[in-house]
Amino acid sequence: MKIAILTSGGDSAGMNAVVRAVVKVGILKGCETWVVREGYEGLVRGNTEAVSEQSLDEEPIELPDNASTDGSSTNLIHNLRFGDGDLLKDGTGDHPGARSLKGRYIVRAGFDDVRGWFAEGGTLIGTARSKTFRTQEGRLQAAYNMIKEGLDALVVCGGDGSLTGADVFRAEWPKLVETLQSEGRITAEKAKLHAHLRIVGLVGSIDNDMSMTDLTIGAPTALHRICEAIDNINSTASSHSRAFVLEVMGRHCGWLALLAGVSGGADFIFIPERPPTSQSWEDEMCDCIHRHREVGKRKTIVIVAEGAIDRNLNPIKADHVKDVLTERLGLDTRVTTLGHTQRGGRPCAYDRVLPTLQGMEAVETLLEATPTSPSYMIGIQENKITRVPLMEAVAMTRAVSAAIEAKDFEKAMSYRDPEFKESFEGFLKISTLDQEKVPEEQRMRVALMHMGAPAGGMNAATRAAVRYCIRHGHTPIAVHNGFRGLLDDEVHELSWLGVDSWTARGGSELGTNRTLPSVDLGAVAAKFQEHQFQALLMIGGFETFSSLLIMEEGRRHYPAFHIPMVHLPATISNNVPMTEWSLGSDTSLNALVDACDAIKQSASASRNRVFVVETQGGKCGYLATVGALATGASLVYTPEQGMDLDTLRRDVRFLKTRYTLDAKGRSEGRLVIKNEVASQVYTTDVMQKMLKEEGGTLFDARSASLGHTLQGGVPSPMDRARAVRLSLKCMAFLEREHVKLLKQPSKARHATPDSAAIITIQSSSLKWVPVQEMVAHADMQNRRGRNPWWAGIKELAELLAGRPQLIGLHTKDLAQI
Repeated sequence: MKIAILTSGGDSAGMNAVVRAVVKVGILKGCETWVVREGYEGLVRGNTEAVSEQSLDEEPIELPDNASTDGSSTNLIHNLRFGDGDLLKDGTGDHPGARSLKGRYIVRAGFDDVRGWFAEGGTLIGTARSKTFRTQEGRLQAAYNMIKEGLDALVVCGGDGSLTGADVFRAEWPKLVETLQSEGRITAEKAKLHAHLRIVGLVGSIDNDMSMTDLTIGAPTALHRICEAIDNINSTASSHSRAFVLEVMGRHCGWLALLAGVSGGADFIFIPERPPTSQSWEDEMCDCIHRHREVGKRKTIVIVAEGAIDRNLNPIKADHVKDVLTERLGLDTRVTTLGHTQRGGRPCAYDRVLPTLQGMEAVETLLEATPTSPSYMIGIQENKITRVPLMEAVAMTRAVSAAIEAKDFEKAMSYRDPEFKESFEGFLKISTLDQEKVPEEQRMRVALMHMGAPAGGMNAATRAAVRYCIRHGHTPIAVHNGFRGLLDDEVHELSWLGVDSWTARGGSELGTNRTLPSVDLGAVAAKFQEHQFQALLMIGGFETFSSLLIMEEGRRHYPAFHIPMVHLPATISNNVPMTEWSLGSDTSLNALVDACDAIKQSASASRNRVFVVETQGGKCGYLATVGALATGASLVYTPEQGMDLDTLRRDVRFLKTRYTLDAKGRSEGRLVIKNEVASQVYTTDVMQKMLKEEGGTLFDARSASLGHTLQGGVPSPMDRARAVRLSLKCMAFLEREHVKLLKQPSKARHATPDSAAIITIQSSSLKWVPVQEMVAHADMQNRRGRNPWWAGIKELAELLAGRPQLIGLHTKDLAQI
């Protein structure tokens, strides 16, 4: 099969990761892979000029007859590079020269031609909105160009318009082929050979405006850009006691504005799907912000989606919002329009990992496609890659706009994924001073505690819990420094304004340590009773799970533990059983990506250098494994798989082979990622020295230990948004369980095992797991879960580096090439 990929419509971070994945996986699956420059426009233009000249470095590699390879190895070697990767990456492709892309829009791509692409923003193969392709004549020419180059499968990465165009193209394909044959432009043999076109779509859109998928490619990175701006603006807003109005992208979808409001601590937001409830939105906004100022808040942030409207469909513009704040409240107000800065920059970790998995699924979908199967869109549900009928997704997406036009805003919200509506309701709960107090007898004194190592999102989760408590009439009690702090009476009540700026703070504002309640369980129970705790929210990692288990078992002896208790997982190691994500894991992954990007620059500048990068993670390999996929590492070592001498011997042979196959004088710097406890014998220092010795003249080796830098820094927007969502769910859980207990006699209240639980993310839903049930799914000795979802990513990361195909190819064979 010959697969082509094009990017169409607007650009978004992560598109290059998709192109890279399709090219590499396609070649590894035995296919030829091509890229189409300038989207559908390039498909219409085709190739008017051939490659003028090839350098010796780019001549096809021929293997000796006695080389020991399998089919996939041979295909990889023969499709290693075709010399146009640097032209595309450096933007020199349209300049005349000995080798040029001028007049060539359908270009064959090799395995090495797309190396390093996923760390680049935008789309290196270019994108354009093609009026010509919208015509019958344009699609006829595009079909001719595809058949001319022998292409029989197409991957399209773009928005709903681009994917609709792809489906129309596929539906018309038989008629287009028939027309080309009747006009004598193709032979009957070619018409028969290309009777069926295989198409698959991926959604590239920073607005996250496609239905039937949780995330679109580029949206997480755009959210990063917005939150970086808000964090910077927050400091100057507070310093000058100013109000800022930010306009963000989102013509038909308010996802960016909504998640930025949740993650950035905004006071008010305007989105298309849910306009302000009152006819006078000016009064509603001013009333909300006035109350915030009355309690002493010095800054005001209002976020406006570019497609924001009121209930009568009149547009709401940032400049008008600014005028209202200035004239009615007397606030010194500024407007910031972020514009296209939201599209740019390096992709975040999310926009490297998920598009890579989607690109792999796209190739599998094409290989399995039949003439009767529908065109599929590759989507996401949490971390699961899904296939959905392309036109169903497009139809539901367009139904959102239709519902807004009909002023049916409830229906518009229902067409978004459930998390969208939850996020909006959550924003209202944590951003305003409105009161929804429960009956006085149902109000609780809620203890809030951090445990284990610090992780991004801990403070955001605590802020959300505090504001939920105050809104509902509960009393939020901070327990500083974990159970050690509790025993030392480091306890105080938190306020609505006191936690206002916690969203963007890393680390742990409450303080944290690893001391378990078993240090003195009786004294801990006594402190619970002394401070009259009626519910407990613990935020942390495996130690928190262990602490919850200890206290649940301690209920047999200590009545003070017969209260609702919940664990919200937060750890960079992502080692809590049964949950696919923990707070802090995304922040840490981004820190790893940033560090490795810088390290790889150094490695590549030296041309022949391998860096052994040591990560944290304890005995859980999540960070190393997913980090390897996000950074393009060649090898990864984790505690789950361990290390031995035979493995190291094979890996050294692979690296030698890989460097031997590099273009002369243009070797790539490479990364080896190793978990800190992957081996007690083969340490990072030992590995670095071994690789340096074995590399000889082929490659050098250095090491870098990232250590605690992976714990610090500003929490990522995804961790902040997830923290708010999960924290509010935890508070609702505590309320429900507290009401159940109140129905029992006061002196004989016994909490059920279900009232001590962990909130988990499983597939696309949130599930409560009683702590006793969790034990069966935990490897208590190694402090990690069993059968994690990311277990197969190690093999995928090394597959994309070519390790399985090249590991058996000896350098003595390559010497004959």
